[in-house]
Amino acid sequence: MKELDLLKKDWQKSDHSFVQVSENEIYKMIHKKSSSIVKWILIISILEVLLWTFLSVFFNIDDYLRQIKHLELVPYFDMLTYLNYIVIIIFIYLFYKNYILISTTTSTTKLMQDILKTRKTVQYYVWYNLGMLIFSLILGFAIAFSYNPEMDILKEKIAENNSALAITIGVLLFFSILAISVFWLFYRLVYGILLRRLFANYKELKKIDL
Repeated sequence: MKELDLLKKDWQKSDHSFVQVSENEIYKMIHKKSSSIVKWILIISILEVLLWTFLSVFFNIDDYLRQIKHLELVPYFDMLTYLNYIVIIIFIYLFYKNYILISTTTSTTKLMQDILKTRKTVQYYVWYNLGMLIFSLILGFAIAFSYNPEMDILKEKIAENNSALAITIGVLLFFSILAISVFWLFYRLVYGILLRRLFANYKELKKIDL
């Protein structure tokens, strides 16, 4: 925001007519930066979906269910997958809509509103993905423990010794927290940086709008 600070110092030293011109220049600069940030949010979300779709080819849940001989669960997982893609597509549409709104708005107040709306949409998107990750981990552990024959030995140990149950829960919690932390760090770095820049633009617009 150094460019904005320099512009503001210049128009504060000059007459009223120059103030109006400089405010317009500042608005244009913020408008352009905000539009670029939202465009990157849209691009990253699309790339993220493509990445998970690509990875799903190598980690196919249907193959796992076929391996443990429980193909009756396939329709439920397919339904969950379709539902997840529908929600993600809705979020991508909202990102695209926010990008169009921010790119075409000509009002400082409206731009501020659109920035706040975009921030909230991204936050909901991040929380949804983290929620789905936690749900998927719990579901995966439950299915593996209930249906995978390789878990029979572990079940026997748990039945014979209570400490085996505590160790199992501890190991599952450790890997779950590790996976969630990695994903949270990814979203924090990628979307967090963009959101902080977007909010900085909002604060600059708020100063102009006063």
